[in-house]
Amino acid sequence: MNESHDDDILDALLRQQFEGPVADDGFSERVMRHLPPRRRRVAWPLWLGVLAGIAACWTCLAHAPLLHLGWRDWMAGELSPSVIGTWLAMAALSVLALGWGLMESRGR
Repeated sequence: MNESHDDDILDALLRQQFEGPVADDGFSERVMRHLPPRRRRVAWPLWLGVLAGIAACWTCLAHAPLLHLGWRDWMAGELSPSVIGTWLAMAALSVLALGWGLMESRGR
């Protein structure tokens, strides 16, 4: 069994036994009022990571002949195997980045 399946079973059992909120004489509300406000997320680490990734990819791929051929043929309007390889690589990396982003956002 996976973890989410276990959670579903526990939720179902708790819902069968639980009939409503527990009377706590306002304790929960007092605790929530005394908690510090949520900190605002800063975006600069994300953009710094994106720029570092772009720089690392550019450094690694700057001398790749397939990339140069693909770019040259693409700009010339020719459909060659190197252009198709470049497109497939861009599409695959985009899908991987999308999947990673979705998996990271799932826990929030």
